[in-house]
Parts: sequence; structure tokens; C-alpha cells
Amino acid sequence: MQLQDKVALITGAGSGIGAAVARRFVNDGAKTCIVGRRENKLKETAEGLPPEKVKIFPGDINNDEDIDKMVEATVQWGKKIDVLVNCAGINVEGGVIKVDLDDWNRILRTNFLAPFMLMRATIPHMIKQGKGSIINIASIGGLRCLQDRVGYCTSKAALIMLTKQAAVDYGKYNVRCNAVCPGFVLTEMTKEHFGEAPADAFRNMPLRRGAEPHEISGICSYLASDDSGYMTGSVITIDAGNTVVDAFEASMK
Repeated sequence: MQLQDKVALITGAGSGIGAAVARRFVNDGAKTCIVGRRENKLKETAEGLPPEKVKIFPGDINNDEDIDKMVEATVQWGKKIDVLVNCAGINVEGGVIKVDLDDWNRILRTNFLAPFMLMRATIPHMIKQGKGSIINIASIGGLRCLQDRVGYCTSKAALIMLTKQAAVDYGKYNVRCNAVCPGFVLTEMTKEHFGEAPADAFRNMPLRRGAEPHEISGICSYLASDDSGYMTGSVITIDAGNTVVDAFEASMK
């Protein structure tokens, strides 16, 4: 119960990594406000969890009014906000000359501007209470290029830099900010974009498999806990060793 007495807000909690993190946080003792656009999916996430530990907030992180409301709802319900997990994200195909400009704006809004706005709304509460932990779910796509994913990779790289900047600016208030960079996680979003990946899709990864969403939740629980109290500005990869393998060398195997 390393998150006992913690109050957390998690976006994108209706499915995938966000849902797994939400369930892990509740099981580790945190009161958790789960946010997503689809109320029915949030109810699926909350199913079987202690109702007094979960607050469902249907909302759109691309709506500035909703952002303010979800933060205030969390604070009113939990009397504070210890942890913010920015997990909601989208992925759109296209290179620089082919990506649709509406898609470009939408992916930057969802993956970068919305987390910025949520941090902007949350950090003052954390400063006032003298501590807080922000966890931004980025991607290995923010560290290296992925074919025809200019919007996704650019937005995740920006999110990583935002994480580091917030760590520098607010560490003096004991507000920590760290980024988690998953590799290929078997979520609804990755299956939608890549389909059911064949086994040889993972042959260049040392662990040679994709991750289940719950395998990302443990590091998030650690970063939310007091055990990680000396960590801020860190960028943590969870990618089956993908980013440590030289691409050319791997292609020769």
C-alpha cells in the first residue's frame, strides 16, 4: 500500500496504460480520479475496485474548461492532489509533407498542450501543499524516430522536454516531474494502428515481445510514491530493450 493517503488524477484512464495505472494506484492505496471521454469505459476501469477509492470524471482534455473542472473535482473530493498522471494520447500517421494539418493540430493538442494545461492547473495546488508528483507518459517515439509518425514523435519529444523543464522550475517546491517512455504496448491504440503484430515484429527487441499495459503501471506507482522522493527530471524507458539496440546491427540478425 505504498500510495496510502495519496490522491491522484489520471487521464486516459478508460483503456490501455491509463486503465492499468488507475487500477494499480487504487490497489496500492490511492484515492484516484479517473478521467476519459467515454464514461462507459471509465466504469469498466472502476469495476471491482472499492467505490470510495475511485471517482469517475467523464471529460475531454482538449477542452480547457473540462481541464479546470477535473482538477478542481479531484481536489474537492480528495481534499488535495498528490499525483497527476498524463496518460491520454493519440497516434496519427503521416510524414512532414503528408500529415493532415487538422491531424497535426489535434495530436499536438492532445499529446502535448493538454498535459501542459493539466500541469498548469495542478502545480499551484502541489506548491501550496508542499509536495507533488507529475508523471507524463511519453514514448520511445519521443526519443527516436518512428516511420511516418512525425506528429506523434514530435509531440512526445516536446512532452519529455516539458517534463524536464517543470522538474527544473518546481523542484524547489518539492514538486517532482518524471517521464515514462513505453515501447510497444499491446493497447487498443497500438492494435488500431499496427494491427495484431506478428511475432517477428519483436525480433530486434532483446525481450522479443510487446508489453501488457499492467507492465507499465508498476513504475508509475513507484514514481507516485515517497520511495522515489529523490527522483525528478528522469526519463525512464520501458521498451523490452528496444532503444539500447543499434538499429543497423539488429537488422543484420
